[in-house]
Amino acid sequence: MNVKTIRKDTPGCEGRLFFNSAGSSLPPKVVVDSMINFLKEEEIYGGYEMEVRRAADLWDFYLETARLLQTNARNIAFAYNATDAFARALSAIPFNSGDSILTTNDDYISNQINFLSLQKRFGLCVLRVPNLSSGDLDLEQMEALLKVHHPKLVAVTHIPTNSGLVQDVEAVGRLCRQFSTFYLVDGCQSLGQMELDVEKIGCDFLSATGRKFLRGPRGTGFLFVSDRILEEGLEPLFIDMRGATWKSANEYVHEKDARRFELWENPYSAMVGLKEAIRYANELGMGQIVEYNRTLIDALRKGLGSLPGIELLDRGSAKSNIVTFHKEGMPLSVLQEALTAQNVVFSVSKLENARIDFENKGVEGAVRVSPHYFNTIEEAENLMGIIASI
Repeated sequence: MNVKTIRKDTPGCEGRLFFNSAGSSLPPKVVVDSMINFLKEEEIYGGYEMEVRRAADLWDFYLETARLLQTNARNIAFAYNATDAFARALSAIPFNSGDSILTTNDDYISNQINFLSLQKRFGLCVLRVPNLSSGDLDLEQMEALLKVHHPKLVAVTHIPTNSGLVQDVEAVGRLCRQFSTFYLVDGCQSLGQMELDVEKIGCDFLSATGRKFLRGPRGTGFLFVSDRILEEGLEPLFIDMRGATWKSANEYVHEKDARRFELWENPYSAMVGLKEAIRYANELGMGQIVEYNRTLIDALRKGLGSLPGIELLDRGSAKSNIVTFHKEGMPLSVLQEALTAQNVVFSVSKLENARIDFENKGVEGAVRVSPHYFNTIEEAENLMGIIASI
């Protein structure tokens, strides 16, 4: 993997320290060019004709995404973002009043709100698996909750938005198979920085966004749908003519593949851009990306941890390319302003983004930095020097 070439492909690298791939990463030039070219052609031919003219190119989105997840194109549905994909999966679960959802303390804020909305409207019970002192999921407690409550759905965020924690989604998948429980994984932060095999995870659904570590355009995402879900005939609550055929006045038949979870109107230029972003990662090889990222994050995490007054807030036996920290005695807003003044691009996670986790840690928020394979060790060292001087 040639980092110099990758940086040449990424114009946004120049002139600043970009450490916000967990928020919205920098797309490779090929992503932007493919979208612009598509729109220029659409300007000439119109949207309907472009869908026909570029049908093979659009189908490549499904092939490249399936390659990334080590699955089949029939199991992939395009979505507008991770929450959109997540909600479509949720809507397909045949919940009844009194059913329970089993999740974690570290699930994404929007997912937690979705669960509470279901609880409020349909009388579902939301259960959360406790964490061990290390920060990992307590899998023994999860098994006990599965035995007692028989939840209709288990939902786990692979990597939380507010922490570098990596949750053991494969171990959770084994438990879900043991108890024949529907299993939904939020892979929003893990795809693009980790190798994922949906068969090994054993999930029924996996939702993702394009804009983070995959380096795709905003307003794109996708949903993996397992063969089990397709064969059992589950479908989204609000299905349209993309996902089903109207057979008679009072009858429709859904599509056989995962595209039953799609809507008819799609931003095809953005889909082409996402396809190019995924192809870029596939061609580099996720193994090489993981190896380089591990070197980068280990150096950054070790360096930040050695700085006086800096407290790293990430827990767990496995950690990702997200580092969260605060500086003792310094308000988060002051630290944020100081980093911004030095042309550092990063994110801030606030209490309302991670209420359970941050309340347990006793913090009001954290600075979040998230390097990726277009960053260099030198940039990480520069960032540490800036933080040390604040």
